[in-house]
Amino acid sequence: MTDWKLLASLFLSLLVVNSAAHAQDKTSGPWVMQSSGTKASLRGIHAVGGGVAWASGTNGTVLRTEDGGCMWQSCAMPRGAEKLDFRGIWAWDTQTAIVMSSGPGDQSRLYKTTDGCSSWKLLFTNPDKDGFWDAVVFSDRKNGFLLGDPVNGRFVLLRTGDGGLTWNAIQTANPDAVGQKRGAFAASNSAMALTGPVMGPVWAPWFGTSGPGGALVYRGGIDCTMGMAHSNPEECLKHWTFDLSKPPVSGDGTSAGVFSLASRDSQHWVVAGGDYPKPNESGGTVAWTADGGSHWRAAERPPHGYRSAVAWDAGAKAWIAVGTNGSDMSDDDGKTWSSLDDGNWNALSLPWVVGPEGRIARLGALPGRK
Repeated sequence: MTDWKLLASLFLSLLVVNSAAHAQDKTSGPWVMQSSGTKASLRGIHAVGGGVAWASGTNGTVLRTEDGGCMWQSCAMPRGAEKLDFRGIWAWDTQTAIVMSSGPGDQSRLYKTTDGCSSWKLLFTNPDKDGFWDAVVFSDRKNGFLLGDPVNGRFVLLRTGDGGLTWNAIQTANPDAVGQKRGAFAASNSAMALTGPVMGPVWAPWFGTSGPGGALVYRGGIDCTMGMAHSNPEECLKHWTFDLSKPPVSGDGTSAGVFSLASRDSQHWVVAGGDYPKPNESGGTVAWTADGGSHWRAAERPPHGYRSAVAWDAGAKAWIAVGTNGSDMSDDDGKTWSSLDDGNWNALSLPWVVGPEGRIARLGALPGRK
């Protein structure tokens, strides 16, 4: 290669690098935009730690990063998943993850990879033609719960103790839909969260709903005798009970309710939601509790619109909530919120946030933080 060709090649390389760096450095408030390489609507995101995260979305899309989001890898698509909407994903490391699709009947499925998403195994397909899965969460590599909308008047709640290979319905007098047409939301895989532990590595599920009469939070606990807990713990884990509490969140309808809930400890929780078709209405979007859900209070100054996901940032000691008209933060356990940006977001697993059209970003410095 002649000198001028070499110089031209180097110049073009620098242009590409600088353009890529400039694109990656675009920000939306404190969010630093990243290149996902897809136009899929992303609703699943799970940060593993150490720069590793997984994301998922429409048309069977699964993404993975190992370097903090400098590069997002497009994963192999599970067989037959071309039209599936992967609303939730849960990962443990660079190699292992479970992805959940949401849809009516057999369009709700679980797949698992153990080889860094080069291949997938179909774990479970929704057997109920009227069912619809909303969230999947784990407390460790083996124990987790799957939440689905009511079938025959009862919410579907399944538990696994073997990493998702088998799922069994828990036995309980509830959680029914209290005689009403109620449901949960598959907007961000955060309509359910776990608290605990309550027995060994098993944690208890909480989940938020909507429906006539307003939004409700179902708080789970093991329902068995102490003798059973010692003599036959596996049998004990089949029996659960749920207490219902009513947060002051918009929820009297099929499009409004609790879309997301999260905790920073067993007593301090925040629920987020509102009315999805009314993204700019701020009233009834967030409530908080400091006594484990016995009493809920509405935010004095709520986020500036509907919010589909909320999470606690332990490092910043702040709550972050995101939705289709932006994001907000709270420094006082959910009482007051201040706007961070006006972007379009669906879900978050800090430090990442995802949205439609392949939008993905990583949280930078929050206001007031160095």
